[in-house]
Amino acid sequence: MPDPVRLDPREGYDRWSEVYDDELNPLVILEEPVVRKWIGDPRGGRIADVGCGTGRHALWLAEGGARVDAYDASPGMMARARRKLASHAVRFIEHCLPQALPSPDDAYDIVLFALVADHLPDLEAAFAELKRVTRPGGRLVFTVLHPSMNLLGITARFTDPHSGGEVRVAACEHTYADYVMAPLRAGWTIDDLLERKADDTLAAKTPRAQKYIGWPMLLAMHLRKNG
Repeated sequence: MPDPVRLDPREGYDRWSEVYDDELNPLVILEEPVVRKWIGDPRGGRIADVGCGTGRHALWLAEGGARVDAYDASPGMMARARRKLASHAVRFIEHCLPQALPSPDDAYDIVLFALVADHLPDLEAAFAELKRVTRPGGRLVFTVLHPSMNLLGITARFTDPHSGGEVRVAACEHTYADYVMAPLRAGWTIDDLLERKADDTLAAKTPRAQKYIGWPMLLAMHLRKNG
């Protein structure tokens, strides 16, 4: 088999955007119920979806009555999201952390930072910027590919719809400690932390999970800004 094509995050996600919503991605299947539980009823909330991708979370948040600002570094992903949310008043902004978000201090009740951090070298700077735009008492819902997947050589990847070859998106090999300590150093408080493993139930939903059974695939944290 040919070697995988390796792309930087912006180009990789631009290309992935063509098929992202069509895949039964086991990580997404594990992640979405966690995010929905922690966010709860979004009605009336001001929410930033940082790394919105194709708008999979922004859609249900907007339909649930939240005021959503959706940020992403990939024009391809955002184009998909804009089409998906064309009937909703979601504000889309092209942006890449840890650059400053074009929002004032204390702007959001909730920030969602989903499946992005493994592509960012400076985690502490990213968490610090997210804290700046979150109101006192506000919350951050964070998810990422579990760092144990690094032991299997697994990073964000997809099958190119044109060539049929594997494409891998450049990622950083952050550790479990990196993901825990970065938000703490940035001043966040961790309210909850969980891991989700691949199991037979997940494999029944998507055969792609079969080879990961028993391995943690998802790391997630619910954080709060105090003061």
